[in-house]
Amino acid sequence: MQVNILDAKNRLSELLRRAQAGEEVTIANRGRPVARLVPVTDAAPASGGRDMLDWLAAHPLADHQRRATADIDAAITAEREAWD
Repeated sequence: MQVNILDAKNRLSELLRRAQAGEEVTIANRGRPVARLVPVTDAAPASGGRDMLDWLAAHPLADHQRRATADIDAAITAEREAWD
């Protein structure tokens, strides 16, 4: 299915339902396709941050890149105070 931009704007909810149901929707500007709504089929399940924690554990910072917690807290406080 192809729709123009104005139709897509006015019928977005319907077009999203169609895409979710498996239909491919092409959005055109003056008859020229510019975007496509497609169903998401391979969405990864949420990991709750576990993947990031595993990656960080496998890739630790070098000693010269590490900072003490107190130094980080002080930098955050200074940055926030600069905005007041």
